[in-house]
Amino acid sequence: MGLMSNTVLVLAIFFAVLLFFGTVWLWPRLARRNWRAVGGRVGLLLATQVALFACVGLAANQAFGFYASWADLFGQESGQGVVVDHTQGRGQDGPLRVVETRRVPSGSKRPEIGGQVQKIAIVGRTTHIATPAFVYLPPEYFQAQYRTRTFPAAVVLTGYPGTAGALVDKLNYPSTARELASDGRMQPMILVMMRPTVAPPRDTECVDIPGGPQTESFFAKDLPEAVSGHYRVGTKAGSWGIIGDSTGGYCALKIAMHHPKVYAAGVGLSAYYKAPIDPTTGDLFHGDKLRRNRADLFWYLKHEPAPDTSLLVTTSKQGEPNYKETLRFIQQVKATDHTRVSSIILDSGGHNFNTWRREIPPALQWMSGRLS
Repeated sequence: MGLMSNTVLVLAIFFAVLLFFGTVWLWPRLARRNWRAVGGRVGLLLATQVALFACVGLAANQAFGFYASWADLFGQESGQGVVVDHTQGRGQDGPLRVVETRRVPSGSKRPEIGGQVQKIAIVGRTTHIATPAFVYLPPEYFQAQYRTRTFPAAVVLTGYPGTAGALVDKLNYPSTARELASDGRMQPMILVMMRPTVAPPRDTECVDIPGGPQTESFFAKDLPEAVSGHYRVGTKAGSWGIIGDSTGGYCALKIAMHHPKVYAAGVGLSAYYKAPIDPTTGDLFHGDKLRRNRADLFWYLKHEPAPDTSLLVTTSKQGEPNYKETLRFIQQVKATDHTRVSSIILDSGGHNFNTWRREIPPALQWMSGRLS
């Protein structure tokens, strides 16, 4: 039974309730002062508390998608091996392979009506990074009148650790994009949904690590190349955008700023603006001062030429720790010549899925207006 399974959560709740009533039932029998009675009381209380915390943890993981599996939780996840056929050409299996297809949540089984979500496996041609992802294809992609049309695409990133499935089932990106396009509020777009953690369990912060995973290069070069080689995605400047929350938001802003010829727009939902160094990241820069500085978006805006791209940042006056930094970032971008910035500032909203679900519809509309 998987970590995200409803069965696991139900069993955890059952055992917690069983232990609670067991404690109430057995407590009078353990009222003596000998070591066995005291040990029994301590054991029952400890078991009940552990069961309760397990229920809360499992429920929180289901709601926010922190870990995808038991191996992911305990840091034992290993990279997926994929056979790469180095053939070129649209529609051929190469660095991208479709693993399975599914309908969009709450949508029609017919893809030309409800769209389709495909689970894919990607191997970077130059970085050799192997990672899974989900691709949302809008209904128009399957309709005969659009069979020769190319579509704009947006990379959608989770936070850390996060799960790509949460973008589909919890943050509702595919169903939101379908509804907005159906109402005429955005153009049909392809969404490539994945974790920024391409070398789990390490948090690479979308950095090209010396001697390690070349994560930024993967998102800037390998991913658009692989997707464009398999799907009808526009390849001209202005066809790609990138959006993410938390760590994914930082990655989205940084990659759009560093690679404006690839990504015409970047959206940071509850983003921060400088790569942290902590036990989950390890040594990202290996003493390379320029790499460290380029990962600081404030430094980048001050010392590098202003990138020709559009950025959207979000925060809230109450509940988000990035509020003051976001206002500072907006002011610094406004002082540049070529970079454009927009914002969504809520009165209140925490660093959580509920806040991001409020921001995703206008963020997708904003991005749609900036992609060709």
